[in-house]
Amino acid sequence: MVTTQDFGPQDQGRGSYARLKDSGDSLVAVGDYRRARSYYQAAVAVAPERVDAYLGLGAAAAGQQDWQAARTAFDTARAIEPTCAEAYAGLAMLCQQRQEYASAFDWYLKCLELDTDNLVALLGLFQTSCCMGTFAKIIGFLEAYLLRHSDDVAVLFCLASLYARDGRLTEARDAAVRVLAAEPEKAEAAELLAKINQHAHQTT
Repeated sequence: MVTTQDFGPQDQGRGSYARLKDSGDSLVAVGDYRRARSYYQAAVAVAPERVDAYLGLGAAAAGQQDWQAARTAFDTARAIEPTCAEAYAGLAMLCQQRQEYASAFDWYLKCLELDTDNLVALLGLFQTSCCMGTFAKIIGFLEAYLLRHSDDVAVLFCLASLYARDGRLTEARDAAVRVLAAEPEKAEAAELLAKINQHAHQTT
């Protein structure tokens, strides 16, 4: 168990928070969730009013499938900072991993209300929408995002897919063509365009 006692006097207090949290982040990146949680917990002890360590703690707990601990961490971050978009994204990802798609959808929407450019929430909402078969709300968010980030090919491809699923074939074709113009080697976009053209041909 890591504690603030593991640091020298020059590291005690606020300075140790960043070191502890950064160590936790590094461990999460390599999948060492158990040790990461220990560092995040020590960071929380140093600065319990800061949300970053709670977000990391939630991610590390989720990596171990400790859903209750993850939920508690994200809820704590949300209580400390009600406008923390990342806390809502964390709750949404938990629900998505547990296949609680309706709840995940609502949490992702809340995240996007606070941060319309949150790419994790946009892509998570896209995945959740595909599982639920509901597309209207996510299409609007993706369109708004692309007005500000027109060169984001990944989001453009998601939008093309949703247009196709929603029967908006002309818009789907236009979006798929734009994807292929930016990334000619993107096989998924070529396959989607072929399916759109085939469906359009069959209905004419």
